[in-house]
Amino acid sequence: MALTKFNYNSFDVTPVASKALAFNSGANGLTTAAEGSMVLIKEQTASSSATVDFVDGTSDVVLDNTYPIYVFKYINCHPQTDSQNFQVNFRDGGSSYDATKTTTTINTHHDEADTNTDLSYSGSFDLAQSTGVQPLAEGTGNGNDECVSGELTLFNPSSTTFVKHFIAQTNNYYKDNFMMKFYVAGYCNVTAAIDGVQFSFASGNIDAGTFKLYGIKDS
Repeated sequence: MALTKFNYNSFDVTPVASKALAFNSGANGLTTAAEGSMVLIKEQTASSSATVDFVDGTSDVVLDNTYPIYVFKYINCHPQTDSQNFQVNFRDGGSSYDATKTTTTINTHHDEADTNTDLSYSGSFDLAQSTGVQPLAEGTGNGNDECVSGELTLFNPSSTTFVKHFIAQTNNYYKDNFMMKFYVAGYCNVTAAIDGVQFSFASGNIDAGTFKLYGIKDS
C-alpha cells in the first residue's frame, strides 16, 4: 500500500480557522467539520454558592426553542453542610423557582461494608402538583471525598402547549458510607415555558462542583 506524506505548509486553514477541521478532496484538503449533536452551552463552577442557576438569556445561557432537549450535568458537587439532599427546581417565566411539578422517585443503595442493600420506591421524595424543590439525591456527606454527581435531561422546555418532562439519574456518597443512586422522573405541569433551572443543597452552600448545560440538536 502506497503512503502519501503531506506537506503541512500546503494546507490553507484560513477558511476554517477556529473551527473543527475535516479533510475533503479540495485543493487545500480541509473543510469545516459538522458540529456534533451535543453542544456545550454553559459551564459554571460552584464555590461556596447558595445555588447554581441557569436562566435563559442570562450569562450566555440558552434555554429556549433553539434545542428540543437540554442536558444538565453536575459533577463532584460537595456540600458545605453534612447530610444534605441535593435538589432542583424550575421557573416558568417569573423570578421564583416554583413551577408546579408531579414526580416519582426510585432509590438503590449499597454500603461499603457490604451489609445493607436495597432497591425501593421513594415515596417521600415524590411531588404531587407541588411547587417545592425536587430532591435528586439524599443525605450527601460533607467529608473531604464525599460528593454527588449525575445528570438531568429536560425535554422541550419552551413548549407552551405540553407539560415539560424531565428525567434525572444521580449518584451520591451518603453520609454513612453508602453508595446511593436515585432515579427521578416527572413533569412541570405548566403551560408557560420553563426558562430557568436551579440546583442547590437543602441547607448550606454548594462548597464546590462543576455544572454543565448542553443542547441536543436534531433530536
